[in-house]
Formats: sequence, C-alpha cells, structure tokens
Amino acid sequence: MIKAILIFNNHGKPRLIRFYQYFAEDMQQQIIRETFHLVSKRDDNVCNFLEGGSLIGGSDYKLIYRHYATLYFVFCVDSSESELGILDLIQVFVETLDKCFENVCELDLIFHMDKVHYILQEVVMGGMVLETNMNEIVAQVEVQNRMEKSELCNQN
Repeated sequence: MIKAILIFNNHGKPRLIRFYQYFAEDMQQQIIRETFHLVSKRDDNVCNFLEGGSLIGGSDYKLIYRHYATLYFVFCVDSSESELGILDLIQVFVETLDKCFENVCELDLIFHMDKVHYILQEVVMGGMVLETNMNEIVAQVEVQNRMEKSELCNQN
C-alpha cells in the first residue's frame, strides 16, 4: 500500500503532499524533511529505492523516487508493493502531467494544484493504485475540464 506521495523541488520545498496514513502535522513536516534529506543526498547513478526513514516506519517501508529536472517524486510504500511497479507508476504520473500541462514544470504544480490533485486521484486513491493507463487518465481529465467549462458557461 502507498503510505505517502511527496513531490518537492531541489531545495526541499514541498510542491505536493499526500499522506494516506494519519500523521500529526508536525510529524508530517519531519517526514518531509527527513525524506528530502535521504533522497537529495543520493547520487544520480544509484538505484531509486531505499529503506524508509525512521519516522515513517523504518525497514518495513520503502522510499521509491524519481528525480526529474527540478522535482523529486517520492512514493513511500510498504513491503507489499513492487519497487519496479511503483517506479513505473511514477513514470505514468509524470507523463500524464506532461500531457495535461504540455511540458509540466514546478510552476504548473504550484498554480494548478487542484488539477494536479485531480490527476493524482485518478491514479491513486486511498493508497491504492486505481489506474495505470495514461490514455484513460488523460481522457478522464479532459472530461473533467469540459464539465468545468460548461459550469462556467452556465454561470455567465
């Protein structure tokens, strides 16, 4: 099961945080700091899996991440998840963001937070993977965009 999804920039600023397990706010902040510290100090040519930090559950949990340009995409999962499956899921999520935003960048995550959360919910909900087909995810996002536009037209 996915316990948390964290996206932060090269300086450790969180850009998307989603916990699927309850942690108090101060504990979440510590987890974010520890996760960034663990992931950012790793060399680019080492594997993208490491044991979870002491705060989020120790050796039963794994941090699986990808570093794209200025963003780290980190999934914290328990031992029941496949590392390669989660790496592929991160790739699907990033490519979906890329299609929806035409070359996604950090500013897209900041200024279109609602759309990013919607896309994430199409992929993962409640810590469980829902959809891995990028075309299906993009189709659902387009349906949502059309609904939003029709609501705006009806309000005017």
